[in-house]
Amino acid sequence: MAKLFQNQVVLITGAGRGIGKAIALAFAREGAIVAANDITPVNLTPAVAEIQSRGGRAQAYIFDVAKRIPCFSMVEQVLNDWGQIDILINNAGVEPHAPLLDLDEWDWQRTLDVNLSGAFYLTQACGRAMRHQGGGCMVNIASIAGRAFGLRNRSAYVASKMGLIGLTRAAALELAPYQIRVNAVCPGVIETEMTAALRQDETMMESWLSSIPQRRLGKPEDVVGLVLFLCSPAAAYINGQAINVDGGKVMC
Repeated sequence: MAKLFQNQVVLITGAGRGIGKAIALAFAREGAIVAANDITPVNLTPAVAEIQSRGGRAQAYIFDVAKRIPCFSMVEQVLNDWGQIDILINNAGVEPHAPLLDLDEWDWQRTLDVNLSGAFYLTQACGRAMRHQGGGCMVNIASIAGRAFGLRNRSAYVASKMGLIGLTRAAALELAPYQIRVNAVCPGVIETEMTAALRQDETMMESWLSSIPQRRLGKPEDVVGLVLFLCSPAAAYINGQAINVDGGKVMC
């Protein structure tokens, strides 16, 4: 039986760990060629090796998505290596924790650069390639923090994720004539390295769990299924949407 994404090239940012790694492994299982990006080889090299050890095809691309030139250079390299980019997953993200009145300017700017500007640069670069190819698919990993409420001590993160949802809708509108679909996935609290420290706080955990109808945190694999679906032919008429994966915490 043919695999769902056989021989398609998928570029995934932040693929060295957490949600990004889970997405990369899933695409590889479905026959995709995984162009796996991260800012350092520390996590990315083992992730790519794991995909390859399971019989998948993957290659590491070490670039900082916070800057325009590296983003365009990465896309050019992927195209040179594989000849196409069928799917873009904008997953790379940072989440500094600090009260708004104390948040450092560098942390504010770095968060916007990685979480929002990087997605814009890659949407633009990959969009041009996909237009030439005759179509493609993009999924932005946003957050429920970008939906209906704020988060204490994470103003930069909230702002960036709200912006990412807005970018998703604008890109979906403009790229639709080229047969390029753009959607966003909005996870709730997921058990990844990014949330590890907060999960050690019993008060924080109880607060989270009490607000989630399913009474559990999400796992990276909970996000994967929706991402694969949105990139598949089954979602051919879904465009410009921001869909929550949060156990029912935000119902909108």
